[in-house]
Amino acid sequence: MNLYLQNIVEYIPFSSLTTYWQDVDLHTFSIDIELHGYQQKGLENAIKALHLYYEKLNQDKKQLFNYYKNNGLSENLDLIFKDKDAHKYKVFNEYSTEFPIERNSIPFWSFINRMSFWMATGSGKTVILIKLISILGQLMKEGTIPKQDILFLTCREDLIEQFKAHIQKFNEYPGNLHIHCYSLKEYDSIKQQNNPSKPKQIDVFYYRSDLVSDIQKDKIIDFRNYENQGKWYILLDEAHKGDKEESKRQFYYSIMARKGFMFNFSATFTDKIDFATCVFNFNLERLIQNGYGKKIFISQADISALENKNKEEEFSAQKKQEIILKVFILHTYLRKLKNEVGDLYYHNPLIVTLVNSVNTEDSDLYMLFKLVEDVALHKVSAEVLESAKKSLISDLRSGTYQFDRSPFVVDENRIYSIDLKDILENVLNAKIHGNIEVLKIPGNKKEIAFKLTTSDVPFALIKIGDITEWIKNKLKDYVITERVENESLFRKINDRRSEIQILMGSRTFYEGWDSDRPNILLYVNIGKGKDAQKFVLQSIGRGVRICPFAPYRMRLRILQQNKMVQNDLFEYLNLYAQPLESLFVYGTKANNLIEVVNALKIYTGECMLLSFEVNPDIQKEELLIPTYTKIVLNEPVPSGILSTYFLIHSEDLALLENYCNYLGKKILLAKFDLTLPLVQKLFEALNHKQKYFKVNNAETYKIQVPEKLVSKVIQFLKLQTEVLREFKPLEEEIVHFKYICANVNVSRRLRELIDKVKKYPIKPEALQILDEQFDKGEISRQDYIHNIKKLESEYPQQIEAPPLVIRYVDHHYYVPLCLSDDEKVDYIKHIIKTKSEFRFIQDLEHYLSCQDNLFNQLDKWYFSKIDETLDSVYIPYYEPKSNSIQKFKPDFIFWLWKGKEYTILFIDPKGTEHTAAYRKIDGYKKLFEFDNKPKIFEFNGYQVKVLLKCRTEDILAVPNEYAPYWFEDIKDMLAWTSEPHTNL
Repeated sequence: MNLYLQNIVEYIPFSSLTTYWQDVDLHTFSIDIELHGYQQKGLENAIKALHLYYEKLNQDKKQLFNYYKNNGLSENLDLIFKDKDAHKYKVFNEYSTEFPIERNSIPFWSFINRMSFWMATGSGKTVILIKLISILGQLMKEGTIPKQDILFLTCREDLIEQFKAHIQKFNEYPGNLHIHCYSLKEYDSIKQQNNPSKPKQIDVFYYRSDLVSDIQKDKIIDFRNYENQGKWYILLDEAHKGDKEESKRQFYYSIMARKGFMFNFSATFTDKIDFATCVFNFNLERLIQNGYGKKIFISQADISALENKNKEEEFSAQKKQEIILKVFILHTYLRKLKNEVGDLYYHNPLIVTLVNSVNTEDSDLYMLFKLVEDVALHKVSAEVLESAKKSLISDLRSGTYQFDRSPFVVDENRIYSIDLKDILENVLNAKIHGNIEVLKIPGNKKEIAFKLTTSDVPFALIKIGDITEWIKNKLKDYVITERVENESLFRKINDRRSEIQILMGSRTFYEGWDSDRPNILLYVNIGKGKDAQKFVLQSIGRGVRICPFAPYRMRLRILQQNKMVQNDLFEYLNLYAQPLESLFVYGTKANNLIEVVNALKIYTGECMLLSFEVNPDIQKEELLIPTYTKIVLNEPVPSGILSTYFLIHSEDLALLENYCNYLGKKILLAKFDLTLPLVQKLFEALNHKQKYFKVNNAETYKIQVPEKLVSKVIQFLKLQTEVLREFKPLEEEIVHFKYICANVNVSRRLRELIDKVKKYPIKPEALQILDEQFDKGEISRQDYIHNIKKLESEYPQQIEAPPLVIRYVDHHYYVPLCLSDDEKVDYIKHIIKTKSEFRFIQDLEHYLSCQDNLFNQLDKWYFSKIDETLDSVYIPYYEPKSNSIQKFKPDFIFWLWKGKEYTILFIDPKGTEHTAAYRKIDGYKKLFEFDNKPKIFEFNGYQVKVLLKCRTEDILAVPNEYAPYWFEDIKDMLAWTSEPHTNL
């Protein structure tokens, strides 16, 4: 299944949005929480989708549907009614003006005003969700999107409480819009108060999603009593979970948001519509691959002895003991590593056991409890312990990680050295064996803890729906002591001082808790069926969280690659990193577990990263790029920027002036939450309209909403421009080649072809060896010719896999280069596939084959593709239509050396609309030219200049003023070499 909405917004640069859409804080959440890069990317995608729907398409659902079709949507996503769906038909028929029913179906376009976030458990969905609420509030207050109520729906009370707790943290941060929460049942009374929202407050209603229905009872609500004419922004958090009625409720949500927008967050989508409208994918696979979680090691060891078959003769007690000992030995190994690494780094490892049955006579949970008791009472033999060690080492040797084919490196000597005393200390928190004692927590019917009579510290915690039956039926023969403290041990499980080593239970704690402690997950009799798939994915997501050291929540190697950890600390921690950054998963249905995780790739034809790398010949070169610094505009036409005025319709200008004069400075201050200098600047602009405004009476500039006009003008007055700061060597500013990915079904084959082409530089050396062998008579002419042909096959410069061409280009920044002559190819991303770029590369290769090409006159040269969405090499320019500073990212950058002259040449071969191109050229000229000649800058003994060339098919159509910046034939690309320069 394709993620069409993500594909649509992926190629919309965030920098191309008008200023008031960009002017949001994507970094800060609370005093102690900042958004990760991927979370910011998710919010950027959401903003781009909202901008497309509300500003560009003016809420036209059919036009948005056309975007989907143009991005490859061919399957039918219409809602089709079957005979059993009479109720759904009746409900939708009440709203047939918004949902036209045609041939027993409702077209997909009628409920296309939605987006979904496919995010792994543990990836911070709640943080993004709340941050999105604040962004919606900001956009509404500025008049950018319609003012409508916000509703948050989730499937459980504890998730509502978790939402409120995060809201409280968010509200504590100075400067954040204050989010005020109300139950949906309070809706009428809150709306009747008719109090205008405070400038820094957003009202959000919440309710249990599974209590939304078509009837009204005590807690159950009839959606029609709250449908608000369809004017809701609805945020769903795992709201597709619930009973058999949940499919009906999905339609109720769509009706309530029919004139608004719906946002759906989940780790485990199943509906094709949610995949199609997915605006951001950071599922479990993406989380792991990007370094934000532990690597997942699913053991293929046979632990089926733990299946509760109630047949002792089939599986011996010793076999069960061996399995539990393997888990305990591994945990002991990890605990010892943690003790060595010290208190400041990593987490205290935890075993999490998840079972299918709890209160039955021969329940899985009770079986595990009795096996733990065997170890506590020293009822395991030395032979079983040794067998468990060998079996564990064999498991770890033979297995590999999911989403990563690297092996696990195990210190076998350390495993073999572990004895029962080590297990006793590291798992059971005791120095000598003893009986198990039960610890009750006052007033807590969901938790019960265990310790040995020879220790004062509890080592295990059971958390289930109700512990009463267990105490009555399973623990009546044990000493039961009531703890003095009545605090929940489960809530403190992530505390570094928590001594709990084993967490036992069923399905009560796979959601709604955060911990980086789990290193071992043990599933007993879980893994079958659709519901089990969701459960396994959710619970694995709870186990992958990682924090090598505060505040960083990424694996150590990724931190090192991003230069976020000092080398000496990296070298020290790297000795312990792999085991502590692994999640070991055991299951009585091991194959089922693997199928569940692999299903992530099958859901969408998920993309796998391919193996492109920096050209070895270029790595040591100083490839310079310009960097910039922001300055606030104090004058309407400052130095360094052209034509900085606010484009406005004459009717809007009159409306704006009347509105501001009517409200006055004090009301404007409060209503728009402005500062006094900004209000004064606003009235200065209105008093000197000819300096700040330029009238354009095109209908596209007509707004006629005074609040929106004020917000846009204020944004203009706060506008910042960018000026040249310095030149610096290229580091991580060109990264798109790291993200070139292809669908799973073709990725393996493409990776093989790419790896083959990467060997091309070896070919000359191999040819030389062959020549020497032939000259010395060591091989015959026939063998020589045969081996020449073999080398052509083994070390090709180019491989064609239509419509793709994979080519080793000697002078390109990364190798190989991947191109396509089909712009609509959708199974691979971030390659060269626009026609103008493809043609440019072909023409460049042809030009380079000519002996008299101007590149031969240079000492050396290199070039690189620039990806508009992922790379950060650009030229800033002013866009008067949107009154914003935009980032012009030409398609290619060249680095050229000749003597002491160093030229940075930007090439843009797109056939873009000329007016837009001229504005980009204006931005370039202001930064890099003086008196229409290139400025010369000094850098490490080089005289550096920056040039810009755009390609056109008709140079005669370009005005004379801009003609020097355009070329038709590739041979004219370097025609600038004869131009005089000005040294500044």
